[in-house]
Amino acid sequence: MDFKVIWSDAAIADLRDACSYIAHHDPQAAGRMGRGILEHVRILATFPFIGPAYPRGARGPLREIVFRNYRIFYDVSEAERRVEILHVWHGARDEPRF
Repeated sequence: MDFKVIWSDAAIADLRDACSYIAHHDPQAAGRMGRGILEHVRILATFPFIGPAYPRGARGPLREIVFRNYRIFYDVSEAERRVEILHVWHGARDEPRF
């Protein structure tokens, strides 16, 4: 049985901001990037532990996967069979705060 993938408000805002920024220069590229991230995250429903541990999370070790220049931070709850997407972060930015 797959895990349920849930997007936090912060992660949705991150993705929206990234797409808006890219759209100022190339609207088609913004659409491709947004769809690419959404598609990439789907793998977490089947393989929630695929990303390496990111030990600096406020709630303990989190995980992250990478899509192009973006780091996607998430938390896994085995008991609830849930993956929560916490942030979509451009790799050139400073570390996010959780």
